[in-house]
Amino acid sequence: MTYDATVEFKFDSTETQNSFNGDEFIPEQHFTITAPAHDLNTKQMFKLFERFMLATGYTPESIMSGAMSLVFNEWVTEEQQRKLCDEYDLTLNEDLVDKFKEMKKLDEEINAAQSHFVHIVDNK
Repeated sequence: MTYDATVEFKFDSTETQNSFNGDEFIPEQHFTITAPAHDLNTKQMFKLFERFMLATGYTPESIMSGAMSLVFNEWVTEEQQRKLCDEYDLTLNEDLVDKFKEMKKLDEEINAAQSHFVHIVDNK
């Protein structure tokens, strides 16, 4: 048994009356993006949808914001959010104070080690 699948994103736009009459105006637009879907993974599917959104006028910033809103909203558990933060090396705002304390402690340890090393070198 073979499995074949296709995904298609389609956009049709027509404007019958316009206030912009110039050689830059396009009164009708049709976009269709088709791709084989039988083995697309989630990231590939999102990349395909990103291309469709770009073709229909969305900015990269708004697309990224929309994608992030799938994770960081009130319906996603904190545990799921933290798992993705770990995967992408992100820090949640509520964890910044602890992260800062950890970095400050590490900085102090590095300074102490450097001071000790300088003291050893100076005594030679």
